[in-house]
Amino acid sequence: MAVVSVKNLCVVYDGFEAIQDLSFSLEDGDYLCVVGENGSGKSTLIKTLLGLVKQNSGEIIYDNLKSAQIGYMPQQTAIQRDFPASVMEVVLTGCLKLNGRLPFFKKSVKELAKKNLEKVGALALADKCYGELSGGQQQRVLLARALCSTEKLLILDEPVANLDPKATNELYDLILKLNKEQKITVIMVSHDIRCAVLQASKVLHLDKTPVFFGTTSDYINSPEGRKFLGHEHCLCGGES
Repeated sequence: MAVVSVKNLCVVYDGFEAIQDLSFSLEDGDYLCVVGENGSGKSTLIKTLLGLVKQNSGEIIYDNLKSAQIGYMPQQTAIQRDFPASVMEVVLTGCLKLNGRLPFFKKSVKELAKKNLEKVGALALADKCYGELSGGQQQRVLLARALCSTEKLLILDEPVANLDPKATNELYDLILKLNKEQKITVIMVSHDIRCAVLQASKVLHLDKTPVFFGTTSDYINSPEGRKFLGHEHCLCGGES
């Protein structure tokens, strides 16, 4: 059964037609990489999937999922990188909807935060100051926060931006592990196109309208894929 189905989606954003007649669907456990030039509609698609931007026409259908049950890892700003809070406090912000209106975090919610820190290999950092962590460690923490909202669907916007090659490969390996072992469906936009495509099982290439949607192997061998990716192959961690 499809986790999410997008049918004939059209979105006008900031007065421009950002997405035109887009249709695709993802099955349980898919890993989709969304690629395209700047201004191609990638960020608008993410915002529309999250309900932050309304479509002008078309449908987005989730399989028994509400927007609050989608794990979202946005691009991180410079101000957020210096956030003066503990790692545990940052991860718990991903549990606010689960916690309800209580003025304190329930024991079950704290256990969930610890469980997700453990999943990303960052439990030992729980009491550390978030702003003092390395870029790779911070991204692991933000991934744990996103996992607090979902067991089914993660949406990641440029998760490896500004990371060094080692941290980039480690984060890709971690995302792939969550996808393969936890069966979490992943939708990822990444500037690191070659590595991202080699990680993903499916590719959506946007240029306001859909240029390509299908398996990664088909994309790599397609005229659109060869033109966009070039002829060089990228070495990155994890499975291809």
